[in-house]
Amino acid sequence: MLEVTCAIIQNGQQLLICQRSEAMRLPLKWEFPGGKVENNETTEACIVREIKEELNLDVAVWKALNPVTHHYPEFSIRLYPFVCRLLGGELKLKEHKQALWVARSELRNFDWAAADRPVVDEVVHAAI
Repeated sequence: MLEVTCAIIQNGQQLLICQRSEAMRLPLKWEFPGGKVENNETTEACIVREIKEELNLDVAVWKALNPVTHHYPEFSIRLYPFVCRLLGGELKLKEHKQALWVARSELRNFDWAAADRPVVDEVVHAAI
């Protein structure tokens, strides 16, 4: 079981979503950005590191949402979502095809990776 984090990054009333590249697993699916937890790393430290590495953004964890366990045909993940505040940095994509700032009301208009769908539901209904 892979342990993975994702960030719901807020900037004003908008949230950052990313589209996976053609070279990644689950190509062209949308996700909240994040990545794998390394050995001896907390999930909070992981999300801050991954967002800096993948997007060149600095974030602070505000609160955790409900973890999601999802079984894909080839692998299983335990996804730890965090609501994060944008602190700074200049968005630069290193792995993803594209990134968009969208309103919460627009989230369901995208083709999400299956593990991210419960997170989308929680974000749409939660007062974050």
